Amino acid sequence: MRRIRGLIWRYKNSRRRSFRSKLKRAITSKSKPIALIIIAIAIAWPAYEAYLTNTGEPGTISCYRPHITDGDTLRCNQIRIRLYSIDAPEMNGHCREGRKCVDGDPYASKDYLISITRGIVTCTPIEKDHYGRTVAACKSEQSEDLSCSMVKAGHAIERYGRLRCSA
Repeated sequence: MRRIRGLIWRYKNSRRRSFRSKLKRAITSKSKPIALIIIAIAIAWPAYEAYLTNTGEPGTISCYRPHITDGDTLRCNQIRIRLYSIDAPEMNGHCREGRKCVDGDPYASKDYLISITRGIVTCTPIEKDHYGRTVAACKSEQSEDLSCSMVKAGHAIERYGRLRCSA
């Protein structure tokens, strides 16, 4: 009789487990290494991002192979950057009505900017434009000044400022 009461008591109380005990049961010995790896990545990721973006110069933005939006805009570490003092042809459908857009091949302009930003790109912010983008003077391993390279190659025109390109 005592044994039956014990079994009934265990059965009733087994359904009233706390969340913590259920969680402990869910994490088996097989899933613990995976959980530890995920935690280690979550802790190490910000340090890795800081390593990639640290140029030693305060106030600069640096990244490896930025995403190129068009011939004068790129995305570096989730920051939208517009190249200082140039205007490149807009991608199809991006030229607002009433705005005088640059003539030329927007795809060739974008491809050329991609080709000169294949390594580490470092940008020095100058200001913010009315779209919220950071206007910056940028350089890469292939080019001392991306804006000057775009103008010299004929993929952009000088506008919105004064470029100082070396001969």
